[in-house]
Amino acid sequence: MKILILSMILGISLFGHFGVVMPQDSTINNTNEATMTITYRFTHPFEQSMMNMEKPLEAGVYVDNKKQIFSNLKEHKDGKFSYWTANFNANNPAMYQFYVIPKPYFEPSEGKFIQHITKTIVNGYGFGEGWDKPLGLKAEIIPLTRPYGLYKGNLFTGVVLYKGKPLKNTMVEVEYYNKNGLKSPSEDFITQEVKTNENGEFSFAMPLAGWWGFAALIDDDVKIKKDGKDYLVEIGGVIWVETKDYK
Repeated sequence: MKILILSMILGISLFGHFGVVMPQDSTINNTNEATMTITYRFTHPFEQSMMNMEKPLEAGVYVDNKKQIFSNLKEHKDGKFSYWTANFNANNPAMYQFYVIPKPYFEPSEGKFIQHITKTIVNGYGFGEGWDKPLGLKAEIIPLTRPYGLYKGNLFTGVVLYKGKPLKNTMVEVEYYNKNGLKSPSEDFITQEVKTNENGEFSFAMPLAGWWGFAALIDDDVKIKKDGKDYLVEIGGVIWVETKDYK
């Protein structure tokens, strides 16, 4: 209640923070699409309200069971807030799992650090295999629904892993990356929420074409000291999924 009152007085948003890893598309169909720019943000996706993102601790891609860490991260500014990009050439048929491990961010209104470990899966040239392979990230959503080639209205199902084990009764926040300026009926509609079942699984039907973010929110087992005090870390396992309309 105190946080809610403070947010009303100061205009602090209580809607979901989301790490973003966004390529141009979730599929690569020809060599004209091989040169990719991956964008990394920390934002409120539906409101399109930017937050500052310091240089990630690590960003890269898993291809053919091998990890490639990007060394070409470039900083950009949106107003006073930083975001980052990396260039990558996807020349071969493969499943490309792009990821970022950001530096933990301190959220004063919640009195804790937030770190969203985020990934997005891109299918290259119809490869079609390995989209359900865990990367071994500390917090991770493993898709049980193929995370590309989806239409709006499709049901997305995933399982939340923490340290490699399914996590039951865990909140998963869902938001639409609202590039078109859509308005919600009320604030309750901005961040959707689902919980995992006993097997760590959740499902959500995506009613719009575009990018959807799923963030499993977990209290980590480490704390970070700030100004002489230990603070909880909320670690997020985040995945982005794209849906499209029929042409």
